[in-house]
Amino acid sequence: MFDHLFTTKIVGKATGLGLAIARQIVEETHAGKLSCNSVMGEGTQFVIEIPR
Repeated sequence: MFDHLFTTKIVGKATGLGLAIARQIVEETHAGKLSCNSVMGEGTQFVIEIPR
């Protein structure tokens, strides 16, 4: 899901760059971590951790 060009949409409808770029910014610019917790039928939570 964090891979470049990953998408679940029809070809041409999305670039598949959003989460990959977000993760790169969090990790490289802020020395942080971006993670995902998902439970089928309940929802998905994205967590951004940035050190002080």
